[in-house]
Amino acid sequence: MASLKDMRVRIASTKATQKITKAMQMVAASKLRRAQTAAEAARPYAEKMDAVIANIASAAAGSSTAPRLLSGTGQDRVHLLLVCTGERGLSGAFNSSIVRLARERALSLMSQGKEVKFFCVGRKGYEQLRRQFDKQIVEHVELRSVRQLGFTNANDIAKKVIARFQAGEFDVCTLFYAQFKSVIAQIPTAQQIIPLVIEAPAANAGPTALYEYEPEEDEILAGLLPRNLAMQIFRALLENNASFYGAQMSAMDNATRNAGDMIRKQTLIYNRTRQAMITKELIEIISGAEAI
Repeated sequence: MASLKDMRVRIASTKATQKITKAMQMVAASKLRRAQTAAEAARPYAEKMDAVIANIASAAAGSSTAPRLLSGTGQDRVHLLLVCTGERGLSGAFNSSIVRLARERALSLMSQGKEVKFFCVGRKGYEQLRRQFDKQIVEHVELRSVRQLGFTNANDIAKKVIARFQAGEFDVCTLFYAQFKSVIAQIPTAQQIIPLVIEAPAANAGPTALYEYEPEEDEILAGLLPRNLAMQIFRALLENNASFYGAQMSAMDNATRNAGDMIRKQTLIYNRTRQAMITKELIEIISGAEAI
């Protein structure tokens, strides 16, 4: 049985840990507000850009001069998985859930005889994936030194992806990130970004307007598609940022509660042990007095 001194040290250590987790929870809560606002502000722009490109792409569909970012290479042999995770941990299952989705997709593709490559954005995803796919990771980008995410960060990543696509290193690129829903809900998401997937309009959407473009659709898409790719990556980074702080806030809240429960149990054991020792000493004193 541990001594009373050891128990006091353990209780003090647990209280110190509780203070740290509580402070981290408060920091995550303050940063979440700003990150959530940024993620929600980027959604309308990204969705509207998708709609505009879908409209233009429908007019350019089947054209032999359509940009390769839209038409693809005509093959489905090599897949690049662009996996975006956090730079830090202590956020529950946030990082591992994204990695799990990417790993399942990779194993599924490999079982079909496809070649899989990884482009990791974020330290935690890279550390988890390299254990199993070290030789298949072709690039790793860390954003730990970036205090506030900007479009420039996403544009730099998009340029690297496009350069590899133009060099013929892959045929299909899929983006993995966590979509922010709430503090307790972050949804791991896979989105194909090369070649761009154009969703068909709903059956009850009614007739769509017809537009004439100048210059031609292919020329517009050639400039718009790279920007859209960067925008989708930027949106994923912002969604990830909000999801990370939401997951961390929830994880630290649970850790604080667990520390409180542990302190109560440890204090109860300490008091019982102390009472037992006092009782034992009293019995020994009384027994000694009676013997005399």
